[in-house]
Amino acid sequence: METTRNPIEVATSYLESFAKRDPDLIASHVSEDFKNIHTSALGDPCEGRSSYRNKLPGFLEKFKNLTYECEEMVALDEKVFVSYLMKAEVDGNNISINGVFNLKIVNGYIESRIDYFDSLTFLKQIGHPIGLEEN
Repeated sequence: METTRNPIEVATSYLESFAKRDPDLIASHVSEDFKNIHTSALGDPCEGRSSYRNKLPGFLEKFKNLTYECEEMVALDEKVFVSYLMKAEVDGNNISINGVFNLKIVNGYIESRIDYFDSLTFLKQIGHPIGLEEN
């Protein structure tokens, strides 16, 4: 990946790369010391490009037909905030989850990604009994 891309271009390319289902392409957007941080207990954090790359095949297998649709993107220097709609098929269930990526992009690579998403909505959409009871 070119290191001359501005942060918006990097963030856009990163989101689009998931639809191609290529772990090498996705991981090419992140730095060697990449930090993948999740605010949800359901997330799977890691550090380092190689660790992130190694987790991607399992993630892509679980989330079939995965896409991230950008709803809004705001950049301030090296920070890019992306409001997204994640769509995929998980265990035969179609999911549609809103979330936000807080990306730090330096020299054309994502150094950190903090992922905020609604894990209760995810659990409901895959038919998990948590949160399905009526009050």
